[in-house]
Amino acid sequence: MSVSGKIRTSKKHKILITAGPTVEPLDPIRYLSNYSTGEMGYAISSESVKRGHEVCLISGPVKIKPPQAVRLVNIKTAEEMSKEVKKRVRKYDCIMMTAAVCDFRPQRLQKDKIKKNDFLELKLEKNPDILLELRDYKNLVKVGFALETKNLIKNGRQKLKNKNLDIIVLNEKRKNKDPFGSGAKEYVMLTARDNQIKRIKKISKKEMAKIILKETERILELQGTDE
Repeated sequence: MSVSGKIRTSKKHKILITAGPTVEPLDPIRYLSNYSTGEMGYAISSESVKRGHEVCLISGPVKIKPPQAVRLVNIKTAEEMSKEVKKRVRKYDCIMMTAAVCDFRPQRLQKDKIKKNDFLELKLEKNPDILLELRDYKNLVKVGFALETKNLIKNGRQKLKNKNLDIIVLNEKRKNKDPFGSGAKEYVMLTARDNQIKRIKKISKKEMAKIILKETERILELQGTDE
């Protein structure tokens, strides 16, 4: 390790990272969202900088101080995140999509606050699937993340293939498994190139970030030898 605290790697890469939840407004007061804290994306961003990479972090609303030397882009909605990713992605070697993007948004934003005595029929429409829209991008290493409640490996493999990902990192939400927030978590990492399944148990998000980044760097280096 150098005096500055950076970890030397064989090559510096440009990495685009998304993190946190998106929020989809219902009215001026309320919104749809999820429990994502953004900790994984911020941990990967911090580790990437330590390893000498150039990082752009596109983040939904979180309560985390961004790592130093990271270009931070704040967004709220899925459409805003999609726009910012597409605007930048061609300048990067890798995208790591840790963000928990809401799959749906209200079809119509109510102009005024919805009152308790109002009858509300909530109609939703699909948000963009950002990684799916990037599936045909060349020379871009794509890392996806998915949270499942059942059929973890089956669903993960399907997403790995359908979205043309290089890596997908999976975890489960069950009664005795909470993937959100701090503490030791369990993960499964699938890789497309060598069809590996790696099970990682009881590890912090900071340590998991190192594992993910090391595997991503390996794929980036292998991609360079294929060209």
